[in-house]
Amino acid sequence: MDYEDILYEVDNGVARITINRPDKYNAFRGKTCEELIDAFNRAGWDKSIGVIVLTGAGEKAFCTGGDQSAHEGQYDGRGTIGLPMEDLHSIIRDVPKPVIARVRGYAIGGGNVLCTICDFTIAGESAVFGQVGPKVGSVDPGFGTAYLARVVGEKKAREIWYLCRRYPAQEALAMGLVNTVVPDDQLDAEVDKWCAEIMEKSPTALAIAKRSFNMDSEQIRGIASMGMYALSLYYDTDESKEGGEAFKEKRKPDFRKFNR
Repeated sequence: MDYEDILYEVDNGVARITINRPDKYNAFRGKTCEELIDAFNRAGWDKSIGVIVLTGAGEKAFCTGGDQSAHEGQYDGRGTIGLPMEDLHSIIRDVPKPVIARVRGYAIGGGNVLCTICDFTIAGESAVFGQVGPKVGSVDPGFGTAYLARVVGEKKAREIWYLCRRYPAQEALAMGLVNTVVPDDQLDAEVDKWCAEIMEKSPTALAIAKRSFNMDSEQIRGIASMGMYALSLYYDTDESKEGGEAFKEKRKPDFRKFNR
């Protein structure tokens, strides 16, 4: 596959996958997701690669979720909601290599979900995490909710989704969403350090460990599959569309008028 929305690089056994849409705060459209899936498959089954780093281009954002300009009720790609999110989330979990989210700037919405799913999250001090789904007429009814509760606890996960607040890097570290926080100018060196440590370990042992961790939460894949169908139906409602329209018009949405 020729990539348009991402960059793919390999160096010393490390595959770096970069969402390259900085003008969109690295929000993903259907094409972006397809390219990410291809890149993870490419890196995941290459025996010369020991670790995968996922990041976003530029300094402003890691990823801010679905591109609202490609969202007219449904998104612009394949899959239950017009984005192959089930496939993307699954491949990050399924590849037998540790995946590191390298985060600088915003990790919001679907970007926050990607950080949750990755094996590790290493953040610069500028990183900001959070959800926006209920503010824009959306939600992640799978790994972004059920698995998030495993990572940060039920109470905090519900706070993240119900209130849509933003959390700076140090607060995300305290809740367990992030493994470590470093100054932005030390972020690449820190990621390189973690990659080097991983590369010293047995790849087979790491693959077995990753599969063992995943088995305990594998039922969430089924929750996500069913939940995406519900989300697709929701996207076709006026209530959901109000969120997208309000976002584009830079105003507060009025969801309650559709729920009377």
